[in-house]
Amino acid sequence: MGLSPDRDLVPTSDRYSLLTDLYELTMAACYAGERVDDRRASFELFARKLPSGYGYAIAMGLEQAIEYVQNFHFTGEQIAALRETQLFESVGDRFWDLLETARFSGDLWAVPEGTAVFPNEPFLRIEAPFWEAQILETYLLNTLNYQTRIATQAARIRDVAGESARLLEFGSRRAFSPQASMWAARAALAAGFDSTSNVLTALQLGCKPTGTMAHALVMGLTALEGSEDDAFIAFHKYFPGAPLLVDTYDTIAAVKRLKQKVEAGEMEVKGVRLDSGDIAALSKEVRSLLPDIAIFASGDLDEYEIANLLANGATIDGYGIGTKLVSGTALNGVYKLVEIDGKPVMKRSSGKVTYPGKKQIFRQFDRGLISRDRLGLIDEAVRDGEIPLLERVIADGKLVKPADSLEAIAKRTRESMESLPPDTRRIEDATPIPVDISDALQSLTDRVISTNNEQ
Repeated sequence: MGLSPDRDLVPTSDRYSLLTDLYELTMAACYAGERVDDRRASFELFARKLPSGYGYAIAMGLEQAIEYVQNFHFTGEQIAALRETQLFESVGDRFWDLLETARFSGDLWAVPEGTAVFPNEPFLRIEAPFWEAQILETYLLNTLNYQTRIATQAARIRDVAGESARLLEFGSRRAFSPQASMWAARAALAAGFDSTSNVLTALQLGCKPTGTMAHALVMGLTALEGSEDDAFIAFHKYFPGAPLLVDTYDTIAAVKRLKQKVEAGEMEVKGVRLDSGDIAALSKEVRSLLPDIAIFASGDLDEYEIANLLANGATIDGYGIGTKLVSGTALNGVYKLVEIDGKPVMKRSSGKVTYPGKKQIFRQFDRGLISRDRLGLIDEAVRDGEIPLLERVIADGKLVKPADSLEAIAKRTRESMESLPPDTRRIEDATPIPVDISDALQSLTDRVISTNNEQ
């Protein structure tokens, strides 16, 4: 069936437009058939609620959203493959004509990456011809939901670990796909982590990858060269001073032998990694034996485990974070139509009500901390002391605000965290910032409900 006889499932940019759910294409075909495909539509992306216990989310993934919409197109081969499915046999030529000439021609509004957002606040909006705006849904939700979730947990981990701790992203082998591993690494770096072990991501982003060694090296060289110490010496021959993984056999026995070699001038040990056992107790004993080295901890860590380690007096300089960062609870962001052809619309399903109309988030601060947000309509006036968060990034299909650097996003994340009240920053039972609904938005909502009730 045409597209990729080699079964290549790598989602390169020339394939992005087909990386969608079927119903996006069938809806677009229906719009074309009804000749409403060109009506101006606005969709907003937001989370109705946050993961349990979270008080905020850190918006992330905009750069990949921009890349996606700027590459939006369908090749002749892709269109032929869609025809061959025989799912579109009743669809007229208008739909196929749309695909042949497809390019994103609309506007994209978003809050800057690294910004704290709260439930029901749109952190991205698409304004475009109906069929274009509709078909973007799957990919936009994929990248913004995942990266926002990663960035939020990474920010929480940084908050708990403290600014002086080194945070290393180690999640590639546990991420849900190779693509996800790269997005996770990027989101973690943008939210305050110091480095990643993902070599491709690090090099693509202009960073230096970071890592240590695995137990396989220690076990293999121990078996082949005689002892655990021989394995350490061999590794340092090629990577002088690199942290040594010391818990393959007997952690404290290994550290005691390292201490002897350091004191005898036979080795220079700058760091060790602890990956198992009672890490808090082990770290204290390692510190007493080798007081001047860096101690790294890993092994299914997250913000809760780090808080527990610190509460138990652990003496740890850095953390390798993997599984629980890249595979935690999903952010259930949604992408909902809020206006079509100038007419505000809303969803009224039980538990899934949305607010109609194109919106803006107006943020207020009190002594440097966010005091409340006001969710209003896009054309409402900004009040004294308020800052509007959504910015137009793409206008009429053209980029008008280039993507921020990773360093700028990380700085914004830090500033966002510092602006959150203590109750909102807690890692358990956090209290989100109040989000007021403006009088104008509430009035519009009431009118739309009333109109729908009369129909």
